[in-house]
Amino acid sequence: MYRIGVDLGGTNIVAGVIDESLNIIGKGKMKARTPRPADEIFADIEQAAIMAVQEAGLSMDDIISIGVGTPGSVNKNTGYIEFANNLDFKKVPAKEMLEKRFKKPVYLDNDANCAALGEAIAGAGKGVSSFVAITLGTGVGSGIIIDGKIVGGVNFAAGEMGHMVISEGGEQCNCGRRGCWERYASATALVAQTKDAMRLNQDSKMWEEVEDNIDRVSGRTAFDAMRKGDETAKKVVAQYIYYVSVGIINIINALQPEVLCVGGGISNEGEELLVPIRTHVERERYSIYATKQTKICSAVLGNDAGVIGAGLLDF
Repeated sequence: MYRIGVDLGGTNIVAGVIDESLNIIGKGKMKARTPRPADEIFADIEQAAIMAVQEAGLSMDDIISIGVGTPGSVNKNTGYIEFANNLDFKKVPAKEMLEKRFKKPVYLDNDANCAALGEAIAGAGKGVSSFVAITLGTGVGSGIIIDGKIVGGVNFAAGEMGHMVISEGGEQCNCGRRGCWERYASATALVAQTKDAMRLNQDSKMWEEVEDNIDRVSGRTAFDAMRKGDETAKKVVAQYIYYVSVGIINIINALQPEVLCVGGGISNEGEELLVPIRTHVERERYSIYATKQTKICSAVLGNDAGVIGAGLLDF
């Protein structure tokens, strides 16, 4: 039996064919180009799925279900994407629309929940009963897994840690609130923070990293310049890591999971990211004197976590 998992991100749509051993044996990829009408995005989801099936050497007849991880809150009873601020979706009947395309059962959940489920079953959280995954990407995604199940809450919208406020009256978030964690800890936020620092410090080595073109700034720019000894970059990275840590401390204080893993492109910085995060957490967590503490680690499945987790939504 083969399943298709789809990760609908802010930048790319990635589909993968998943075998019974939870291996991805074929992939397809399209640009998300969000925001745009749902039907256009769903057409590209279908195309990415077809590409994945072809790469796997299969046909759609071999596929028993399609799972889709999408930004926003998904009502699994109705199949509606009720709200996805980064896609500009409101009350979109996604399950119905996609099943008309695929002529197969379609399952949906929040993309960060899918990434958390993938990591919980096949990655960093394998074998633990309580697990939280954080994804630092276009936004800040998060998912809570207890005993192998996604915690969705009464309305399936639980786990939106990126939209807890860490700075009262702070930066405007496109969810409608001000000061959301996402506005300070996402890769998008790091890029903005890096550019702001560069504009104020024209002699920073960060300008060399982007060949004097500020439009080339990425989430790696400050980290790369920091490793070359640039003082401005060191301050950008230190401040960004503190913002990330504030949210993680809040999550640990609220949930005390066995394992919390950090994924997304920024997590590729590995221990250079995690060591100072652990230092902040150890100093500020409420459970400072407890014998057993939450393990903080990197995600291990990388970009495949969301695809694998989406493919497992029918389990």
